[in-house]
Amino acid sequence: MREYLLTLCITAAVTYLLTGPVRKFAIVAGAMPEIRARDVHREPTPRLGGIAMFFGLCAGLLVADHLTNLSEVFENSNEPRALLSGAALIWLIGVLDDKFEIDALIKLGAQMIAAGVMVVQGLTILWLPVPGVGSVALTQGQGTLLTVALVVITINAVNFVDGLDGLAAGMVCIASAAFFLYAYRIWYSYGVEAAAPATLFSAILMGMCLGFLPHNMHPARIFMGDSGSMLIGLVLAAGTISVTGQVDPDALNLYVGSEKEAVHQTVPVYIPLLLPLTIIAIPAADLILAIVRRTWQGKSPFAADRGHLHHRLLEIGHSHSRAVLIMYFWSALIACGALAYSVNSASMWIVLGIVFLSTIGLVLLLLPRFTPRAPRWAYRFVPPRYRRPTVAEEAEPAPEHTHPAAAEEEERPKVGAGISVNGATAIGARSHPR
Repeated sequence: MREYLLTLCITAAVTYLLTGPVRKFAIVAGAMPEIRARDVHREPTPRLGGIAMFFGLCAGLLVADHLTNLSEVFENSNEPRALLSGAALIWLIGVLDDKFEIDALIKLGAQMIAAGVMVVQGLTILWLPVPGVGSVALTQGQGTLLTVALVVITINAVNFVDGLDGLAAGMVCIASAAFFLYAYRIWYSYGVEAAAPATLFSAILMGMCLGFLPHNMHPARIFMGDSGSMLIGLVLAAGTISVTGQVDPDALNLYVGSEKEAVHQTVPVYIPLLLPLTIIAIPAADLILAIVRRTWQGKSPFAADRGHLHHRLLEIGHSHSRAVLIMYFWSALIACGALAYSVNSASMWIVLGIVFLSTIGLVLLLLPRFTPRAPRWAYRFVPPRYRRPTVAEEAEPAPEHTHPAAAEEEERPKVGAGISVNGATAIGARSHPR
């Protein structure tokens, strides 16, 4: 665990430290698109944040390769090299898109090529575990098609949800944390070495997101752009493929009794083959709804709009920060629920807990304008909007409204009058020529 934590911290530190210089580079390079109709920010913000995230990925893999235990992952498996190859390709396409706005079909083709590069190097689904049946072997063609489809769907699911400050990075961080705990449990509790690459990928992905989040929280100073969203989507898909297609349920028979029970134990990881990831079911649902909505309206499935889930939260009255926190809440609920179910699927308390938390989430959705108030002892630690007004503030009369013409006359400076500007006095109303 210490080596994983060290890798995570190094990845986060490199990503965090490089994001500032990358922001300056993006401004100089002109990677600051104009405000579009679907955007929620009000000022042009530089993109290309994926550059810092990619170098954070490289730093994490480099450090892991020189650690005592994690170096065995590179010796026994070619998956880390396959991940780096696919990540480099998708990152390069994302950088070009952040700068020059590449056509959507070209990006889709690049995503398929990146997935194919990983398949060629061994990162592919070899068999499909089916609950109640067992493991079903796949042919090379079937495994390739399934792997490419999973990679493309996951990349676009993450890309579609990247619409609010800190949303994509936070949701992927939550998903990768839950996935790390699951893969780590298979690796160290069951002794299945094939889960080691997925555990490493999840730790590095958490570091990439945590290092970038301080720069991306509202109001964001830099966006990750497609170079970042497609990159973290690919890394998340790689971890899923590594566990789903490489870990043989037969290896768990010694611990859970039979192959069918082994498959049942790994259900929370195999569901991603249908949705692309249970732990990012919210972005996946947003992706499906967006495709259906745009197709129904006669538009291209790749045509951007303001109909995503986070846009709808803003439309019903939620603030930017609250909309992001609600999306975090649902992502954590689904991810942690799947993780808890994988540990003990027979516990009724897990089901009741999920139902209770889901009820709380629905209440939060129905109260968009509710502002919680902190207790008085916590006033010094919270923003003013969470403090209760004092009696004097409540009794203070509202300012009288004067006639607009009179107010305009009062605010208009008179010719020849002295106007104080930063402590100096300027004579005349036209003190500076145009």
